[in-house]
Amino acid sequence: MFQTVADGAVLLQMEEEIYFGLNSVGARIWQLLAKECSELDELCTSLAKGYPEIDPGVLRTDVVELLEQLEQGKLVVASE
Repeated sequence: MFQTVADGAVLLQMEEEIYFGLNSVGARIWQLLAKECSELDELCTSLAKGYPEIDPGVLRTDVVELLEQLEQGKLVVASE
């Protein structure tokens, strides 16, 4: 489950009933994953449009880190 809040969003992993907080950038990443981006490059390109001041390499590193955390929390599954 996903719910936006004032400064980001909250995810609920239903199986273990664990909450995971996202800041506004994390919430945007989640929204892009859910609606339009299925590949990492596509996700980073779409996200970079909203944050042109961020170095693309830094942005990609941060996205990968968040995706790994979400995967560990059983909130996403890596595609093959």
